[in-house]
Amino acid sequence: MRRFLNRNEAGEAMADAVAALGFPHPVVLALPRGGVPVAVPVAQRLDAPLDLLLVRKIGMPGQPELAAGAVVNGVAPQTVWNRDVLRAFGIESSDLADEVDVQLGLIGERRRIYLEGRAPINLEGRDAILIDDGIATGATAKAALMALRNCAPASVTLAVPIAPTGTAADFKDLVDRFLCLASPEPFFAVGQGYVNFGQTCDEEVIAGLRDASRRMETGDQE
Repeated sequence: MRRFLNRNEAGEAMADAVAALGFPHPVVLALPRGGVPVAVPVAQRLDAPLDLLLVRKIGMPGQPELAAGAVVNGVAPQTVWNRDVLRAFGIESSDLADEVDVQLGLIGERRRIYLEGRAPINLEGRDAILIDDGIATGATAKAALMALRNCAPASVTLAVPIAPTGTAADFKDLVDRFLCLASPEPFFAVGQGYVNFGQTCDEEVIAGLRDASRRMETGDQE
């Protein structure tokens, strides 16, 4: 089974795979925190801007662990609802407006910390490449992709170093392309694809995003 030394090595391998697709107008989007060190080498190789998609779960009243939906940041923040859960509890999405506002506030704070005031990138007409360090259940990625589709990109690609066999079929209605570098059998967890799968800290996220922004501003591709 293929294993990566760390997320950065996985990102270098992913950069090779994504660059081969020849996107004319790419934007790289990472799911923080673990997706950022994978996405940084991809953005560098493509000479593309790097942004974040931050996803926050909207929990049911009294059952915060049960997801009624999710809110995703962007130029125009998007809310994705689990209609089956709402129907089962007999509530409307409008009943959770206050919780949406709370989660949007938390997203705003995360963006302020991670991106240091940089505005979200307009994705309309661009080739959007969403990157994470791997997929287990895929719930977060699905919410992000549903929102991403509403931003009118030219194409949507989901790129991950590791995911279970069959994951491509789970996302076929949400993406134009699915890239996965390794699908171990049996699959237990994303971490089995890495030698070092320590938690990505906020400082690493900020440093990676800052470096990506500097490279775009100066044209420094080293």
